[in-house]
Amino acid sequence: MFDAVARNFWFLMGGLGVTFQLSVFAVSGGILLGMLVGLARLSKRGWIYHPITAYVNFLRNIPLILVIFWFYFVMPILMGQAIDPFPSAVISFIVFEATYFGEIFRAGYQTISKDLINAAYSTGMTYWQTARYISIPIAFRRMLPSLITQSIVTFQDTSLAFVIGLQELVRRVSIVDNLEVRSIQLYGFAALVYLVVCLVGSRISRHFEEKGRKANIL
Repeated sequence: MFDAVARNFWFLMGGLGVTFQLSVFAVSGGILLGMLVGLARLSKRGWIYHPITAYVNFLRNIPLILVIFWFYFVMPILMGQAIDPFPSAVISFIVFEATYFGEIFRAGYQTISKDLINAAYSTGMTYWQTARYISIPIAFRRMLPSLITQSIVTFQDTSLAFVIGLQELVRRVSIVDNLEVRSIQLYGFAALVYLVVCLVGSRISRHFEEKGRKANIL
């Protein structure tokens, strides 16, 4: 039934490896940039708040595939040289996903007690020191389930890098299908891989969600 998959298994797994690599870079970079975005969205300084808010609102209201196209075709013009699909995709995903991770962080920051923040300020800590040593660590634990869920979404979205020729899993499935003409089993295999990975991620997210709920009860 999966003869075409068996014959091209390692080629397809190489594509899955590229998918995981892209996911790791996208999630890591998105979280780091998202922390800054979340803090900026809470800033009372207009010159920080308004540009970042415009950036978030703009990117969250356009399709990710357009962002991928923009960076793939515009970056070579700005840099004056061609850019490979992988770094182009990484930059696109980081810039795009940071808007979602940033909103998760912003919501998490807002759960921190103002009394705790004021206590930190009373010790002489600055805004950024308070964020680094108090707000971010506490908020991160509370936001972990949401961060994992968004990471799962990011993993699914990496399939869109197919459009710029990056040989991730879906692209390699397409290449094999052009040769084997076994669309049902090949794309069914890809769907199964995504299903398994996302189910595992969902179970991990629920685990931390239950753990956090029990901690709050206690």
